[in-house]
Amino acid sequence: MNWLGSLQQLGRAVMLPTMVLPSAAILLSIGSLPWEAWGLSSVAEVSTWAGQAIFYFLPYLFAVGVAWGLANQAGPAGLAALAGMFVYDQVTGHLGNGDIQPSTLIGIIFGIISGVSYNRFRNIKLPEIVQFFGGSRFVLLIVGLFSAVFSWAMVGIAPLLQRGLNELTFIMTQLGGFGLFVYGMLYRILTAFGLHHLLNNVFWFQVGTFTAADGTVIQGDLPRYFAGDPTAGVFMAGLFPIMMFALPGIALAITHEAREDLKPKIKKTFLTAALVCFLTGVSEQIEFAFLFVAPYLFIVHVVLSGLAMSLTYALGIHHGFSYSAGVIDYILNFHLSHNAWMLLPIGVGYGLIYYFLFRWAIRRFQIPTPGREEGSVLEDWVGSIPYQAPLILEALGGKSNIVQVESCITRLRLTVKNDRLIDSNGLKSLGSAGLIKLGGGNVQVVFGTYSELIREEVNKLMQRDLQQVMFNAPVQGIMLPIEEVPDQIFAAKLVGNGVAFLPERDELVSPVYGTVIHIYPTMHALGISTPEGLEVLLHIGIDTSQLKGGYFTAMVKEGDNVIPGQLLIKFDLPYLRSHAASLVTPMVITNPERVRSWSFAPFKGVKKGQASVMSVVLHDRNVGGFES
Repeated sequence: MNWLGSLQQLGRAVMLPTMVLPSAAILLSIGSLPWEAWGLSSVAEVSTWAGQAIFYFLPYLFAVGVAWGLANQAGPAGLAALAGMFVYDQVTGHLGNGDIQPSTLIGIIFGIISGVSYNRFRNIKLPEIVQFFGGSRFVLLIVGLFSAVFSWAMVGIAPLLQRGLNELTFIMTQLGGFGLFVYGMLYRILTAFGLHHLLNNVFWFQVGTFTAADGTVIQGDLPRYFAGDPTAGVFMAGLFPIMMFALPGIALAITHEAREDLKPKIKKTFLTAALVCFLTGVSEQIEFAFLFVAPYLFIVHVVLSGLAMSLTYALGIHHGFSYSAGVIDYILNFHLSHNAWMLLPIGVGYGLIYYFLFRWAIRRFQIPTPGREEGSVLEDWVGSIPYQAPLILEALGGKSNIVQVESCITRLRLTVKNDRLIDSNGLKSLGSAGLIKLGGGNVQVVFGTYSELIREEVNKLMQRDLQQVMFNAPVQGIMLPIEEVPDQIFAAKLVGNGVAFLPERDELVSPVYGTVIHIYPTMHALGISTPEGLEVLLHIGIDTSQLKGGYFTAMVKEGDNVIPGQLLIKFDLPYLRSHAASLVTPMVITNPERVRSWSFAPFKGVKKGQASVMSVVLHDRNVGGFES
């Protein structure tokens, strides 16, 4: 695995433990209410102690979460990391001078060691006499021994490490607003690669120390903020204007610049994305709408994000969040902030700047943002994920191409055998906002906040041995439901079930692997039998069998074996457009009784040969004499 792919996996694993922080913020906010005046002081005590407990044991959560993430959710790896943290706590507590306390950095180190050890040694075979310690048990053994040695070494190293972190804090303090400007730009750049969690872990959980009233030493901008450190919150405050106002401003600009015929759909999608960003701070759905089509706008976005960090620092604004810089965290944690009211006018100003800047740029440079052309937008996934998942899996290169599939908040994070087998157009038509190839088979596909649900459905398909047949687009054009074919025989599914296409080019290609079993004399239609026994009819136009004069030219003959994308028939598109009853071209399975379930891609524009436009699951595993 290449270094960028390794960082992707580590970034995903580091992010996992932070998912528990919103509960801590809610508990601490509840504890800050005047319960004593209401005669319920115990509620304040329970909520406060419960919230503080999450921050106190955060290093242990990082150890388990990182190990679990790196080891593909393997329990022994998380158990080994937790045992290592217990060893570290006891050894440094008894041999140290009392100043050494578990930190999130130590938790991450134990998580990495445990995860890597599990991946390396989980199948190890020892001599029979000691084989009891083989396999995953060897991971527990080796990490336990490592923990003892590492903890002993850290008794001497920890003070030096702490001095290094203090130096980093001092440097960032000396840099002042410029340091925050650089941090803000790096944060936004790394977001595009899904690696911002690594940067944030340093500044949110490592930089700066604060000694609480009980003597507990707390590290990192985020824990210090919730512990009441008045100097904390500088690495988070500048994100609020961007998440709450600037990015929703982009979404509004994209909506207003969409074509009138596509505007209703774009409005629904991007106003929802704007609301999600405003409330929760999840921004990637909006950012990926322009990242690939206008990277220079993303550069402007990066610079303005850095300036927002500098501005909030210059104005002495301190605010923090447990999850992200949305209005929910803004309200929940306002009682701990300083000058946070200023974020609202700053945010409004940023929102207006972003809105007018992006509207001008989209119109001036004709940027093909969603709604400006027939492209993908983030669909309403919630009801169709189980039906789209087979098509997504096929667009990723199929089950055999997947090594590992994980997800974070807004994207699938995959390791594949060959990233060239991934169909980016197919993924785009299925709702993807962006595809990022990091090399070494490491790929990210942005699907928005439903990514976790998509991952679950894809993993289910990976574990099930279903007999599936995948269909590519036979023409370039617009895909239509079979019910919209302007012919009652096809529309009523009397010939068979499937889909139809309105072609924009003059070529018909094979949608499947199979054998040509019939070509009509006028060559306007042909039939293909797949190895699984499905019979597929491709019919160019409606009532085109009446046309004489060689307007169709077959490039194959009966008995030929064909593959997806292979040219089958060329036809005179201008003539058909003028003389045929309709250009709509059905693609139907004429023996639909073999099919158990159907999946269809969104009905929109497709490229010729584009994969994953339709998928069917068969009733049986052995049909037509072919084994699956």
